[in-house]
Amino acid sequence: MMGMMQPRDRMGMPFDHCEGRIAYLKAELQITDAQTPAWNAFANSMRSGARTMKSAHEEMMKSGMPTTMPARMGAAHKMMSSRLGMMDRTAPNMKALYTVLSPAQRKSFDEMMPGPMGMM
Repeated sequence: MMGMMQPRDRMGMPFDHCEGRIAYLKAELQITDAQTPAWNAFANSMRSGARTMKSAHEEMMKSGMPTTMPARMGAAHKMMSSRLGMMDRTAPNMKALYTVLSPAQRKSFDEMMPGPMGMM
């Protein structure tokens, strides 16, 4: 299983495709000049979150998978805390962006963002 997580095989890691996701969202939402400041703040939150998750993932891969249940629980807690912090930091920028979107853009945004995990 560890071999499945080697860098050459990380194609499915969301943080590896952050810039592409940001470009896709901006194009699909048709962000206007007036919406650009709110968009940039949100996009920067996504970038920061992706860096945080990538760093946490790399740290976990370097230290190896814990072998005891208390250690696994500790590692899971650390990862979940990191995710929660990322969501807490992203939420204000997402809300600010949402308020400047048109109803049609909001509908698209709601459909394109699958949930908090989509924030990476």
